[in-house]
Amino acid sequence: MAKETETTKDPIANVEDALTKSELFIEKNQKLLLMVLGGIIIVVGGIFAYRNYVVKPFELEAQAAIFRAEKYFEKDSFQLALNGKDKAEGFLSIIDNYSGTKTANLAHYYASVCYLQLGKYQESLDQMEQFDADDVMLGAMSVGIKGDALMELNRTDEAIEMYVKASATNENTFTSPMYLMKAGIAYEIKGDYAKALESYQKIRKEYFSSNEGREVEKYIARAELMVKQGGK
Repeated sequence: MAKETETTKDPIANVEDALTKSELFIEKNQKLLLMVLGGIIIVVGGIFAYRNYVVKPFELEAQAAIFRAEKYFEKDSFQLALNGKDKAEGFLSIIDNYSGTKTANLAHYYASVCYLQLGKYQESLDQMEQFDADDVMLGAMSVGIKGDALMELNRTDEAIEMYVKASATNENTFTSPMYLMKAGIAYEIKGDYAKALESYQKIRKEYFSSNEGREVEKYIARAELMVKQGGK
């Protein structure tokens, strides 16, 4: 008990003793600490310089390069958008020449859509697999486009999975009913009319004011009839 009293009776002295030891450590290792601090400054400065003098100009260069390909894309000139023309780069060369940039990432999305329109469905799927969506709307669209490619490849179950996922990604009145409708049609192709009916009824209930909502009644009527006739 006496020992405990002796060690705790003067906390200020204990703090001063700890500070003295810290000062001695700093004084003894001053050169080493300065070297470490200098190294940190160099690393941070290097990262700053790399981002501002290498990454940023490279990104700006990529954005300028993709401009012509986007114009071809807007005009539905998908082959030119993919491969470019003369000195104008296409999405595929943007991906190769500006790898690691946000622009090259976006070029994967564009390339996927181009391949889909050109009937090259596996290539479309491969490109979209490499796209990293950081925009919620593009995120939903990218999943739905995978569904489109999978449907064309007769991988109906996987396509349905993508459509359902796309409809639930950032739920809104544009992409959600669109992909619910595609899921319903895919269910019908599969012969699962009960599931198709569920998709259509969800459109009527939650997205009745959308384009799909205004047309969904005929799909509901057809699915209900098929269920009554013995569909799943």
